[in-house]
Formats: sequence, structure tokens, C-alpha cells
Amino acid sequence: MSKAAPGVALPSPAAGAVDLLVVAAEHSGDAHAARMVRELRAKHPEVRVCALGGPQLAAAGAQLLRDLTAGSAMGFAVLAKISFYRALIAEIIRWVGQHRPKAVCFVDSSGLNLRIAHGLFAKKFSAKAGGPTKTLYYISPQVWASRAGRRFEMAQHLDGLAAIFPFEPVVYADTALPVEFVGHPFMSPGYAAPVAFDPAGPVLLLPGSRRQVVSRVFPVLLGAYAQSGVDRPAVALYPSEEIRALLQRGQDQSPVGARIELRPVGGAPVGAAAVLTVSGTMSLECALAGIPGALTYRTDPLTYFLGRLLVKVDYIGIANLLLKEAMYPEFIQGAATARALAAQLRECLGDPARGARTQAQAVRLRALLAQPASGTPADWLARQLAAEANQG
Repeated sequence: MSKAAPGVALPSPAAGAVDLLVVAAEHSGDAHAARMVRELRAKHPEVRVCALGGPQLAAAGAQLLRDLTAGSAMGFAVLAKISFYRALIAEIIRWVGQHRPKAVCFVDSSGLNLRIAHGLFAKKFSAKAGGPTKTLYYISPQVWASRAGRRFEMAQHLDGLAAIFPFEPVVYADTALPVEFVGHPFMSPGYAAPVAFDPAGPVLLLPGSRRQVVSRVFPVLLGAYAQSGVDRPAVALYPSEEIRALLQRGQDQSPVGARIELRPVGGAPVGAAAVLTVSGTMSLECALAGIPGALTYRTDPLTYFLGRLLVKVDYIGIANLLLKEAMYPEFIQGAATARALAAQLRECLGDPARGARTQAQAVRLRALLAQPASGTPADWLARQLAAEANQG
């Protein structure tokens, strides 16, 4: 067995052996994986779990081999760390080959995780290549939106996939990959949503978590709030200190003079009467809460052009995709103007029919994403481990 790569070496399992390795490279994946692992260990305390993830997986009882969330990167930022990620992938593959867990469960983060799955197959460590370790996936890459051909390689390398959207099993129907819908993590029992609908609450502004998008969208949101003339305060949520500083600077330099409150995501839940949001995770949170609003997105022209070539969906908002209608009207690139979004705010707050329609759509959305009778992600994972033990 080859030696660990310098700088990325992973420790051995504390228990001397391991049943499950979880790989979750981003903060959201760490949170979703932690709920799954916590429930798995509550029902099956004998299962020994190691993880490459973050503090929430560690708190759930997994032995944290390395905190990947502390240095997570996206887009072009990944290119600057490509040598690190190459070494990390090689080390994870080496570790799995040495310690032979019963299964590896990848969580989201397809850019990293699919490369690890490919490497495990190439080294014949994975069950699909005749090795001892099953390779599983929780939270499918969005093959239904772009690069659909990935699903065939996934079927070659993976033993099973747990999907969080009800239409995803059909997407893989032309492959040999077993795919099971396990409900959306936002519908998990005990999940604490960061937002709620409050007809007397403030306007909620959600410019996102990526610097480039925030810098382009936040001035538009401020302008929309200022032009709307609505007689209530506004709150913007930020996911990190880096984004908080960007929002504060944008507010200080804004020519419209709008003053809004900045709050961290993960604090006390925010009750809001209306929302202007970029596409992404928080837009789904708002839709599930039934907050009336509109969706917007702006990026640089080249990224947008390339995205339009790759992404083949009718909507960019996941709630709109699920409902097959515009629960949140979408204002993208040139259509994302302060004037258009101000009109949306006035309608959301002044038209009772708009609010009632949003509430009805939220009920439908929650029903679509609810946990199925087959059980939770932890139940799915336990079945996969049990099947491996029976085959062994």
C-alpha cells in the first residue's frame, strides 16, 4: 500500500476499523450528512463512522478525519487549489484501500466526489470493480439541469443513490443505478428552518453566498427596496463574515440611501412578509415557508452565456421547477432591475390574492418533498450497510 501524501495525510480509524466513511466537502453537505449520521447511530450505535466533513459531522458522532468545510471552494477558486485537491483525492483513495470501510457515502459536491468514486473504481477498491467497499451517494448532482451524461458514469461507479427531489429517480431510469427518493432534508423531523412567513414582518433580501453574485445583485435589491416605497423595514441575511463585510460596504456606498439590518444565517429564525432572493438553497427555504416573493440572478456576461449553453431547464428556481410554474417570478440578468423588483415587492405586500396563492403553492411543495413511507436517509443508509453485510 502506498504512503500517505504529505500535507493531506489522514489518520487511521480510532476504533481500529470503520464501517462507513462519509465525505461532505461543503457546509450544507456537512449539515445534511450530520442529520443522517446522528439518526443512523441512534438506531444502530454499533456502526463505526469516520468522516471528511465539518464540525456538524463531528458533533453527530463521526470521527472527523479532516475538516473540509474550512477550506471549501467553488468555481474558479477551485483552480487555485487544484494541486491540493488532487493530493486530497489520492489520499482518500489510498485511505479507503488501506482501511476497507464497508461503504463510502458521498454527500453532494459532485466535482470532488465523483472524482473520488472514479478513483476507487480505477484502483478496484469499490464494490463495482470487485473490491470490498460500496460507493453510495446522498444528494444527487443536478444531472437533470446540466451535463446529463454524467449519470452513465455514475451508474458504472456507484452502488446506490439517495435522491432529495421526487423526479430524480426517473432521471436515472435509463441507467443501472438504483435511485431512491428519501425526502428533502428541509422536511426532516426537527429541522429548524431559518425563515418563516410573518405578514407583519420585514422585507427579506437574500443576495446569496458567492461574492461575485452578491456584488452584482445586492445593489439591485437595495434599489428595489428603496423604490418600492413599502412602509416596513428590510433585513438581509449573510452566511459568512466575508459576505457580511461585502453587504455592509455595499450599503455604505449605495446611492439610494436605503438602510437595512444585516443578520447572520443560523441565528434566530426571521419572519418575513415578502422576499427578494437569488436562486439557491435559501430560495427553497422561503418557498417552503410560503413567503411571497420574486427570484433574481445576475452574474458576469461570460458565465451567464456559458451557463445558458449548459443548463437546460425551464426555471432556475428549484421551487418553480418542482411545481412546474412560477411560484417566484424570475428576473435574470438584464431583466433584474430595481424597478421590476420594486413592483414585485408592492404586489407581494399589497395583493391578498398573491399571498394566498403563495401559501397554497407552499402546501403543494411541502407535500412533494415530504419523507416517503420507505423512510429517512438514515434508513436508506442502514439498508445499504445491511445489504453489504449479507452479501459479505
